[in-house]
This record gives sequence, C-alpha cells and structure tokens, in this order.
Amino acid sequence: MSIYRSLGLEPIINATGTVTRLGGAPMPEKVLDAFRDAASEWVPLEQLQAAACRKIAEATGTEAGLVTAGAAAALTLGTAAILAGHDLGRIEKLPHCDGFPSEIIIAREQRCGYDHAILAAGARFVEVGFNEIVSNAGVRRTELWEYEAAIGPNTAGIAYRHAADSQPDLAALVELAHSRGLPVIVDAAGELPPRGNLKAIPATGADLVAFSGGKAIRGPQSTGILCGSRELISSAALQMLDMDDHLELWDPPTELIDRSRLNGIPRHGLGRGFKVAKEEVAALLVALDLFASGAYDEELPRLRSYLDSIVEALSDAHCECAIKEPASPDRWALLEIAVDEASVGHDAFEVCRRLRAGSPPVYVGHGKLAEGVLVVNPLCLDEAQTKQLASRLKEELS
Repeated sequence: MSIYRSLGLEPIINATGTVTRLGGAPMPEKVLDAFRDAASEWVPLEQLQAAACRKIAEATGTEAGLVTAGAAAALTLGTAAILAGHDLGRIEKLPHCDGFPSEIIIAREQRCGYDHAILAAGARFVEVGFNEIVSNAGVRRTELWEYEAAIGPNTAGIAYRHAADSQPDLAALVELAHSRGLPVIVDAAGELPPRGNLKAIPATGADLVAFSGGKAIRGPQSTGILCGSRELISSAALQMLDMDDHLELWDPPTELIDRSRLNGIPRHGLGRGFKVAKEEVAALLVALDLFASGAYDEELPRLRSYLDSIVEALSDAHCECAIKEPASPDRWALLEIAVDEASVGHDAFEVCRRLRAGSPPVYVGHGKLAEGVLVVNPLCLDEAQTKQLASRLKEELS
C-alpha cells in the first residue's frame, strides 16, 4: 500500500509541476540512492557542507556554496551574513539590528511574498522605483540612479529578484553597488532552467545567489543553494550549523569557515531552524551533478510525447489546445488548454475544482485560470498518469 494511502490520503496526479505546495520535483533514482546511502552512515555536518561548498562552487563558478533548507532559507541566511558578517556580537543580536546598518534596498516592482525570507533576518526594506507599467501610469522600470539615491549610512546591501525581464540590468546594478562598498543578494529560486543560469547569474558579480534545489535540479524539495562570496558563505554557514562544541575542539574546514576570522565560537545562530539533514545534502549534490551535466535532457522527448497524447485525446472536447514551446533547449514544453465555457457549461475555475475533487484528484496549473486556460506541466507525470489525466480532462471538457 502507498504510504499516503496508509495515512488516509489519495495520491494526486500532479500536472502542475515542481511547486512546493504539491511536494516539488520527482527525484531520480540516483538521487534517492544517495539519500538512502547517506542515511546509513554519519559524518560531521561542517565537513559535509565543506564538501558541498567545493562542488557548488565548481558548478556555479563562484568562490563558495552552501546547501540550505530551500531557497527561502538561503535568502534568510544570506541576508543574515550581509548584516552580521563575522561579528559575533551582531550574530548574537539578530534579528535585532540596533547599532549597525540593516537597510536593504529593493525595487518596488520586485516586492513579493517571498520577501519575508529577507525580513526574517532583521533587515528593513527601502523601496525604490515605481511599478508604473502594472499601475498603467507609465512605461519606465526602476533605474540605477534610484538605487544610488537611496544609499545612506544605514544601507547594508541590495536585493534583486531575477527574472528573464528583470530591470535594471543585474551586472550594472552590481557594479554600482560595489562602487559604494555594498553587496547584492539575488533571488533566482526559479531561474533554472536554462542550465546556463547556474553560472551566468553569479557571473554578473552578485555577492550571493539563491537557487531552489527541489525544482529543476530535482533534489529533495526542501533544499536550496546559496552561492557566491566565500566570506559571506562562511558567515551564513556559521549561523546555520550546530555550534554546540568547545572552542578548543572546534575545527571547521577552512574552505567553509575561516576560524582565524573569529575570536570565539558563536552560539546557535538565526539560521539554526534552517538546518539541513545529511541525507538532503548528499542527495542535492547528486542531483546538482545530474542537472549540470545535462542528464535530464534525455527525458525531454518523453515529456513532449505526454503532451501530444493529451492533445490527441482532447481533439473532440470543448477546448482549444496549444503546446507552448520552451524558451531554451533544456526546458520542457507546456500545454495550455483554453476552456470553451459556453459549451462546457462552466468556467475554467470550476473545471479546476472538479478535477481536484475527482478520483484520482488532478491538479493542473492554475496561473491562467482568469484567462480561461488550464496549464499542463508534464515533468511529474508518467505514462499511466498521463492516460488518467487525459481521461479526466476529457470527462470535464466534453
């Protein structure tokens, strides 16, 4: 019996993709093997994270890296590193920042619910620019001079949310920030694929970049990657790892934590709640190797065939199907299904509700429901589930 059924739950058909609320991406067998193997032996976590530091640095072209408890944890830890550095007094105070710089500049148009991850470290946002395009009040985006004008004595750094169309140019913003002695932290949680972003985003010179480990990389859902400056990664690790040791015995690997920078050993830091299990670290590193090597590209034709079969099954249903080609060759296609509301008798929201309430429950992408469109992401499907999905869609759209 399925573990979920033993708990009284019916497993769903996940046609939404790698979203957190449905459990993330499917982990390949090699990743699961690494998870199981790591569970049977023990190593000091600072040594394991030092090994991860080396592998992440190589994969991202950065000085150092850290496996975190998701991309949100990476943002919290990264912000904490920016605020406190290796100052043991500041580390002890966080999230209270009285007496030292704690303002993070961010474009108003880049604000979102994930900002809590940065604010949790104790930072306070200073917003710049206006979201004029969304408010139908103009055509301009946030510009570099607006960041520069906001820099003051309490500025600790700059936060940037990366997307294909983000403005201003990240490399130019990094250059400006560095000219004023400020670090830049980048939220790139969902920016993979394209695979090239793994190195291209850090190559802008950003001091810290956060990636999700449980989406396209296909590691454990609750993992993330923080990469960038060795000094800041060292501070982030210091605030996450278990510090219950004697200074006389504590000997962290120098590539992860430079003990010579410290005049003592801190107590558990702000990031203690973001600890990562040894199994998760090992599994994430195997997944990162697979992703970075292009191993997942072999699955793309199979994923495309799933969409083709759904389109064929819905050929006489009350909808219009369109396969949306990927923006990069290492990304998979998506299927958009426009609901003929007049013929079906209800709108796309109701179709979505019925799919979720059926047996088996089906979860499709809901990002375009307001436009009357269901979205099918094939990454979490197999052949049998695709047939069930096509059948359920046909039931609701006929």
